[in-house]
Amino acid sequence: MAGSRDGAAGGFVEDVAGDLLADLGDERRELFSLRVERWWPDLRAGLAAVHRPEVADQLERRLLRAAASAYAEREPELHRLDQARTLRPDWFQEPSMLGYAAYTERYAGDLRGVQGRLDHLRELGVTYLHLMPVLQPREGDSDGGYAVADYRSVRPDLGDVDDLRELARALRAQGTSLVLDLVLNHVAREHEWARRAREGDPRYRAYFHVHPDRAVPDAYERTLPEVFPDFAPGNFTWDEELEGWVWTTFNSFQWDVDWSNPDVLVEYAEIVLFLANLGVEVLRLDAIAFIWKRLGTDCQNQPEVHSLTQVLRALTRVACPGVLLKAEAIVSPQQLVAYLGQGEHHGRVSDLAYHNTLMVQFWSMIASQDARLAAHALRSLPAAPTSAAWITYVRCHDDIGWAVSDEDAAAVGLNGFDHRAFLSDWFSGAFPGSTARGLVFQENPVTRDRRISGSAAALTGLVDAQVAGDRAGVEAGIAKVLLGHALVMGWGGIPVIWMGDELGLRGDDAWASEPGHESDNRWAHRPWMDEGALAARHDEATVPGRLFAGVRHLAQARARLPHLHASVPSQVLEVHDPGVLPVLRRHPVGDLLCLYNTTDGWRHYPGWRLAELGLDGARDALTGRPAHVGDDGNVWLAPWSAAWLHRA
Repeated sequence: MAGSRDGAAGGFVEDVAGDLLADLGDERRELFSLRVERWWPDLRAGLAAVHRPEVADQLERRLLRAAASAYAEREPELHRLDQARTLRPDWFQEPSMLGYAAYTERYAGDLRGVQGRLDHLRELGVTYLHLMPVLQPREGDSDGGYAVADYRSVRPDLGDVDDLRELARALRAQGTSLVLDLVLNHVAREHEWARRAREGDPRYRAYFHVHPDRAVPDAYERTLPEVFPDFAPGNFTWDEELEGWVWTTFNSFQWDVDWSNPDVLVEYAEIVLFLANLGVEVLRLDAIAFIWKRLGTDCQNQPEVHSLTQVLRALTRVACPGVLLKAEAIVSPQQLVAYLGQGEHHGRVSDLAYHNTLMVQFWSMIASQDARLAAHALRSLPAAPTSAAWITYVRCHDDIGWAVSDEDAAAVGLNGFDHRAFLSDWFSGAFPGSTARGLVFQENPVTRDRRISGSAAALTGLVDAQVAGDRAGVEAGIAKVLLGHALVMGWGGIPVIWMGDELGLRGDDAWASEPGHESDNRWAHRPWMDEGALAARHDEATVPGRLFAGVRHLAQARARLPHLHASVPSQVLEVHDPGVLPVLRRHPVGDLLCLYNTTDGWRHYPGWRLAELGLDGARDALTGRPAHVGDDGNVWLAPWSAAWLHRA
């Protein structure tokens, strides 16, 4: 039996996949068997939670053969990477980790162009590069590339599979991991599976949720939300060729796949292994929250999602343990930690997950100039496994949805609906006194939910201040952008910079003029790289130069602090000044207290509290200067500033 200590794992492997490993040496075969012994119980448990025993048994054998085939084909350099990371499993939790995310064509034209930008990444200290949709999408509107037509091909305008492999090698040579998207919930209507389904092949029709009439879809719709109510209302689409209603959560041309079908699991397992063998080191599991459907629910965050993720993770641990899985789950704060592992899935599912709450609460603090809601919401999150890490970020490619619960708002004396409305008004510039210039995205006329698009420079008022020649506004905008990056870099995990925020790019004012983008204003914060701003990054007399130097300084300071290892949790302390968020990180080498002034005035933190924490005489890692306790007994922070205090 696999997973036992009596050598049965070797027998199981030999029986099921021995022919695939026959050309390997004894040590390589033994290593594979040892990995199966260690990780196969997790895979088996995940399958048992989803499928009947007889189905799970057949799936187990199919997946073992897929893992053995990928392991045998894995390049020596990647095999060595696997070994190094097996010996240092916390490699991705180190404070030297720094991420960068961009659309490939907007950052550098194509995959070869990215290699020409390696100096930019190296100067920032980037060790994790997330290139947005690279795999072949459908022609025309493709939801920004997330309607994938072929998981094994690269967009022709970006290059080909060989270019992708070469880029991965070049990045790996300078210590940077390549991150790609793997869309799990749906494929393009033009994907081969969907094409065969439309042609009448029953095997592939069963890959999708297809219904002959509206009875079942209408039953589901009673509890399903709409992701894009403006341009893709409803969750099912009639397809004439298919002669049925097919589930389409996001757009009519994105068909949800049926993960209850064992063949679908095997298909995606083989895709994961294929991408891993190209040199992709992190796979962003896009729309993972939606993959399991259950009548009477919102069909998100179902238990089977975590069981299936556990299967995929165990599979990678056997065939390619240098690869990480990252959950793209933009869900409520209380559901978020499950994607890193809770209960029986603790430490067995995704290695990484997006800390959406931290991003939302940063912008809430900036608008309200009050840290109390953020402190309560962040303090209320369940603890994450120490073996995982958060992805922290100020902005990303998506809109900002105001994930502020009514309960969290009420706990600090706010009305949740009113606060969410205030945030939308503030960041769209509709609130009196706001200098933010974001755009309202997907307003729901029923719920009045309004999300926001816009670059960091637009949302902090930096763009407006530059246009107006407002020097004080420019200073405040720069300070807010750097404050946001200080917060996400001081939280632990892997902080990710969204392309252009390190240069203060305003966004793309001509976003609606590009075909297919007319109704999606998220393209406003997905600009093309400004070559002038990039060239000015070394000139600190310019806004791009000041921001680039500031972000780089934060990254360098972070890399020197063991306190920021991702296994160390962040503890939000009692708020003394409503405008200051205090975050403590306790590490065996000592404590680190991070203070964030989220207001436009000088704010304080009590000196007696520093002494109580054992941090009297502490130094600020960001300035190198001692924390000065004034005659009034307080440490004072400048407007929109951060301090990282520790005993050197």
